[in-house]
Amino acid sequence: MSNPVPSRSSPLRRKALASVAAAALVASGVVGGTLLEGQSAYAQAPITVSPQAQAPASFADVVDTVKPAVVSVKVAVESASDAGDESDRMERMPPQLRELFREHGGRERGERQAPRRRGQSQGSGFFVSADGYVVTNNHVVERGQTVQVTTDDGRTLDAKVIGTDPKSDLALLKVEQAGTYPFVKLAQTPPRVGDWVVAIGNPFGLGGTVTSGIVSARGRDIGAGPYDDFLQIDAPINRGNSGGPTFNLKGEVVGVNTAIASPSGGSVGLAFAIPSATVQSVVTQLRETGTVSRGFLGVQIQPLTKDLADGLGIARDKGALVNSVQPDTPAAKAGLRAGDVLVSVNGEPVADARDLTRRIAGLRPGSKVEVAYLRDGGERTASVELASLPNRVAGREERDDRRGAERSSVRLGLELAPASRVGAGQEGVAVVSVDPDGPAAGKGIREGDVILEIGGKPVSTPSDVADGIKSARDDGRKAVLMRVKGADSTRFVAIALPKAG
Repeated sequence: MSNPVPSRSSPLRRKALASVAAAALVASGVVGGTLLEGQSAYAQAPITVSPQAQAPASFADVVDTVKPAVVSVKVAVESASDAGDESDRMERMPPQLRELFREHGGRERGERQAPRRRGQSQGSGFFVSADGYVVTNNHVVERGQTVQVTTDDGRTLDAKVIGTDPKSDLALLKVEQAGTYPFVKLAQTPPRVGDWVVAIGNPFGLGGTVTSGIVSARGRDIGAGPYDDFLQIDAPINRGNSGGPTFNLKGEVVGVNTAIASPSGGSVGLAFAIPSATVQSVVTQLRETGTVSRGFLGVQIQPLTKDLADGLGIARDKGALVNSVQPDTPAAKAGLRAGDVLVSVNGEPVADARDLTRRIAGLRPGSKVEVAYLRDGGERTASVELASLPNRVAGREERDDRRGAERSSVRLGLELAPASRVGAGQEGVAVVSVDPDGPAAGKGIREGDVILEIGGKPVSTPSDVADGIKSARDDGRKAVLMRVKGADSTRFVAIALPKAG
């Protein structure tokens, strides 16, 4: 990777910067440590910053304390088809994001590795117990045949995989040689945006490398999985740092480095770490059982937008909108149904659909939770005992798009027919044509969709849809709320009502 070329300041810019610097010195009343004559008006106490807000003079004390607990992880892999598999996997990632270090053995980007019997993957990890448990990323070890860790003092130790969790991209290892190992603690309090952090790892195979930066953001969703809640840090992270720790200035692990966003494959100051709270939950379960079980409510949800809130007749746009409830699940048994808006879990407000997903998944199966939800303009509560998240979710029904002869026009730019008449199932009203300039098209309604409900009431004919639109207008609603089944999902859609006349 070439070094960045420093930008050159124009003479005007250099002069302006010099003027600013001089002005700052004059404003403070000091040049070269001497009080300027005639500046008594400025001879006052300077503005200062509290020591807690300043960068430390050195990170050396933190590094000396925690570095012995950080290890390099080396994994022997069967590599005959690595290049092809890796290319496919990278292509599936969002273009602005590449998971760290899927490439093995020091290959250059784009180079296809010749088939061979064995290869090696490298990453980082850290001890979390004196008896030799090590945390790293799942993607570091997922294809491994054998695993070894190299400690800070140069020892290479065999390790076994205790368990992995692909959904969070975490893995737990255990060194096989008995002994007492230096370990670090997971932070119990999340860092604040702007806090200093130190990352230690094995970039490009250079073990024990230290970088520093700050927490740039929290709660990042980078499209890596359903439970994304990453810390974003600007400490330089490169290939081989994957699975390594990021520390606060107390020497506590605040995150596990997992991914970077980079157009070049190298560090550009956008790194993402799994928060310590997630690590604690996952590692505890992996150590106890070797697997991770997550709570399961049994609802399909979507974000509650302002349009949807208007269609539901509620004054808030915080929460998660239930668009369907799976039968024989905790949600169904508790009486939840499509159209409910889930607003809190155990008294803690739900910000949006993603927040609810993470919140429920973070609870153990069998946990009893109090769920508050909005229905018919009022707030209700339900006591729910969570089940275990199924490993696979059954596929949704596919439907035939055959058109029928009966059609009916409505003012939203749709032509409709009973779903049963056009082979689109036994429930609802099928969309057989969409006016591309109509209000419905602007909300993503497509030919072949099936309208299941209008204003919370099931529909089976085009006249039911028209009645539902009229009812919404008569009630003074600004939008009509539809529950619509598409090719692969069921969702709520709020369409602004055209003015009468």
